[in-house]
Amino acid sequence: MSAPPPLEVPYFQPSIGRAEIDAVVDSLESGWLTTGPRVAAFEASFAEALGCRHALALNSCTAALHLALEAIGLQRGELVLVPTLTFAATAEVVRYFDATPVFVDCGPDLCLDPEAAAQTLEALAHDRPLPGLQPPYGKVRALIAMHYGGYACAMRPLLKLCARHGIDLLEDAAHTFPAAYRADATQAWQATGSFGRVGCFSFYANKCITTGEGGMAVCNDPELDRRMRLMSLHGMDRDAWRRSADTSRYWYYEIVAPGFKYNLTDLAAAIGHAQLRRADQLWKLRQQLAAAYSSRLAGLEAVELPPDDPETRRHAWHLYPIRLRLEQLRIDRATVIARLRERGVSCSVHWLPLHLQPYYREKYGYGPGCFPQAEAAWPRLISLPLFPDMRNEQLEHVCACLADILAETRA
Repeated sequence: MSAPPPLEVPYFQPSIGRAEIDAVVDSLESGWLTTGPRVAAFEASFAEALGCRHALALNSCTAALHLALEAIGLQRGELVLVPTLTFAATAEVVRYFDATPVFVDCGPDLCLDPEAAAQTLEALAHDRPLPGLQPPYGKVRALIAMHYGGYACAMRPLLKLCARHGIDLLEDAAHTFPAAYRADATQAWQATGSFGRVGCFSFYANKCITTGEGGMAVCNDPELDRRMRLMSLHGMDRDAWRRSADTSRYWYYEIVAPGFKYNLTDLAAAIGHAQLRRADQLWKLRQQLAAAYSSRLAGLEAVELPPDDPETRRHAWHLYPIRLRLEQLRIDRATVIARLRERGVSCSVHWLPLHLQPYYREKYGYGPGCFPQAEAAWPRLISLPLFPDMRNEQLEHVCACLADILAETRA
């Protein structure tokens, strides 16, 4: 008899239930499919969940980051500090303005390192050369903190640093609903995304809650919210839903700025609102899976587990990123991933540091050695499968396969 096929473990699958399906059907049956009452309800509930005054639903986190930079007034030639260990969107939105992303190394927790950011700001202030950059420099406008994998950046030192240098702090919180941070155990938790002037969230298919594609920008400043809302839909002074409430002039709007097309549909918001109601349940399932991973992998000497500091970080566990101790192995990360895939386990990697990507290498002259922490982490990173509906047998299979592969290839 032939051997049974290996157990298949996808990298991710969304947790979609009856509530999400019914919400979409209700939206379809309502006859209002684009931005309308369900978007407004989703925005209000998300703002309440974050403890922020304003929330703007958008078609992506990239859109939220772009609108945030536009709203704070980023200009051509100005500078924005961003982590090199992040997704493309965090830096590419800076280039939309013909402004310059200034890369900053990560710390051991894989988030932007506050000390490295402080050294970078000092170098900029005193016209000292930096990797990829030469003085004279433009104005430093902002710092974007990206919370890696659902683990919050050290927000207290970053807030102090930005205040000292008079720059805006923005948050790329794509991975982090419902994560939180506090400086120490005596303080109350505060949601990630609510520290900076604008927090930017992703509801992509594999995020902690999803709308399929989507995002949210949150803030406490009504003028920032007004500007982002205006620019999110062609610079129109009123969207279709607000116009429909004006029975005398429902057909009339004015273009007051050259805006973008970043609005979220009611169909997507219907999914998101249903997911938001389940967010705590989904988060607890992720917590349980992460705890199970950490328990089962703790004995593997060739594996470094993800950072976790429950005293000061409430981890969203969007990712479970291990780091291989390659000096203990005879194979590299790519081979480990390939052998896992042969056994039915799909993984991912987050990410090749941006300063090593072709565009940034060619544009700014970056190369190996510029940001040693990120470069040391990158070849060792593997994001293991993690999703709320993951079965125990699937997790056990991932751990057993990984243990076997590492045991077979010990140096």
